[in-house]
Amino acid sequence: MALLHPFSRTARVSRAVPPPADASSLPADDEVLLDAPDDRLGPALVAAARGEHGPAAALLAATRAGAAWENRDRYARRLAAFAHARPEWLQGWSATTPHDPDALLIRAQLAVDRAWRSPARAELLREVSPLITAAARGDDRDPVPWRLALDHARGTEAGPKYFGELWEAALRRAPHHYGCHAAALRYLAASWQGSHRECFDFADLAAQDAPPDSLIQALPSRAALACLTDGGGVEVPRARLDAAADRAIALSARFPAADPWPAEIRNKLMYVLVRLNRWQEASTEVHRIGPYATSFPWDRLSDDPLALFLGVRGDILARTTGLVPPPRHPRSERAGRAGSGDH
Repeated sequence: MALLHPFSRTARVSRAVPPPADASSLPADDEVLLDAPDDRLGPALVAAARGEHGPAAALLAATRAGAAWENRDRYARRLAAFAHARPEWLQGWSATTPHDPDALLIRAQLAVDRAWRSPARAELLREVSPLITAAARGDDRDPVPWRLALDHARGTEAGPKYFGELWEAALRRAPHHYGCHAAALRYLAASWQGSHRECFDFADLAAQDAPPDSLIQALPSRAALACLTDGGGVEVPRARLDAAADRAIALSARFPAADPWPAEIRNKLMYVLVRLNRWQEASTEVHRIGPYATSFPWDRLSDDPLALFLGVRGDILARTTGLVPPPRHPRSERAGRAGSGDH
């Protein structure tokens, strides 16, 4: 798939409104968890809190052995976020095995995250290039360092030719890796200065070319999220926004309810459905989310993402049970600034 091709195909997905769900089956507000780890990441984080890197090393080594790149990407992000506050375990790991590809990946992710938070972002990002290169050389099959390289290129305002070379390298390693596609979508949004139609073209074609169970099926809904939060809804036809939501609904339905793995996809979809006034389908996603709230997308809109999630969840349930409160769309409380976790 060419990165900057003027795509013309559009998504074709039928829509059916699900039956109403029973609100009594939902967890109470105080039972909802923000960014809860799954049963593999959880023990690694507990061990890291004790200063032990062994479980994290084993976890990431298993993702490489099994080519589980989506898991690897997610775990690397979460472990790097933990190391930002508690770095001792990562420092010990790096000192023990300085060329370990898994430790190199977390160090590169951590360095990019730190640079992104700084006002001197572009300059600091240039300084972390050697870390990203080292992580990419750690395992040539791994697409996750290339997702980092794509984020790095956006932060340093690299030109489209260089970005295209990185993109082709990422595709050679994993043609349907969601993380790399999301990074490319963010780059295109910045390069095209908010041209939401072009971003939708990219996301729609990627979804059409991906397997039905690929997370890339949710990429158009990510384009819809950007469109709705950036005020570009007038630019994109309503039918296209609906089609993006339909693709994500079909993907969400493939996973069990109350599963932490698709939680971020479902939280994002819940936001999009509310903005499209598709309340009954938003209620279905609330039940599929169960207790698993995620920072993204709510931290793009509020400094208290869990409170915002719970407030919007309450509005959805009130509307779908006949008790309609005053309109409350999850609009930004941050003047459009994105949360640090999503760059």
